[in-house]
Order: sequence, then C-alpha cells, then structure tokens
Amino acid sequence: MASDSIKLYALIYVALVGLATSKFVFFEFDQFFTYEQAFVGTMGAAVLKSALIVGYYQHLKWENRSLTYLMVTALAFALLLMAAATYSIT
Repeated sequence: MASDSIKLYALIYVALVGLATSKFVFFEFDQFFTYEQAFVGTMGAAVLKSALIVGYYQHLKWENRSLTYLMVTALAFALLLMAAATYSIT
C-alpha cells in the first residue's frame, strides 16, 4: 500500500466519474438505447464501480487472498438469499 500513488487513485476516480456519467447517458439519450439496454448498461457500470471501490479504495486488492475469498463468499450468500426471497414473495 505504500506504493499507492496519487496518480493511480486519480485515474480510478476519473473512471468512477465516467461510470456514474454513463448512467445519465444511458437513460437520457433514449434514441440510442432501449430501456433494456440502458438497464443492463447501468447494472454493468454498477458492478464495475463496486469492483473498483472495493479493490482500490477499500484496499482489498492488496489483502490476503483468504480475505478476498471470504468477501466473495459473503457476496454469493447475500445474492443467494436475495434470490430465495424473490421466490418466497411471489
């Protein structure tokens, strides 16, 4: 983490701003994108933003792999619970 540079964090910040702007572009320029395309693009941008934030700003990229696997397992269980909840609601 001592090798982290301001340039790296500035580039990641610019990427995050670009991904946030893409949500506006997807939904405001509806002559280029259908609603389904805009929704998929927004969800893809959200996944990329989450990965950048967790990887760099929360320093998970430099942690032990066991901690990374623990976080991925927790995410998988949370998604599994959400999927199970959708079936119990209907």
